[in-house]
Amino acid sequence: MAHHKSAIKRIRQSAKAAARNKAYKSELKTALKKVRSASSKQEGQKLYQETSSLLDKLAGKGIIHKNNASNHKSKLAKVVNKLA
Repeated sequence: MAHHKSAIKRIRQSAKAAARNKAYKSELKTALKKVRSASSKQEGQKLYQETSSLLDKLAGKGIIHKNNASNHKSKLAKVVNKLA
């Protein structure tokens, strides 16, 4: 256990940030699954836009790497474009 007041505070802060990041990543996984399971092209495009925005937001906050966000967007675009 930490002995310094500042170290105790850092532990509290990092635990709070980890919980927040975990929630964001969980939200992202759900959004990705929704896009992949879209039945129509119109629905897929709408979900793709929302997910793309979320990916950019998370990359901007540093929760995921910007290249990771780009790769996800590229793969999702392929999935949506294949829909009929």
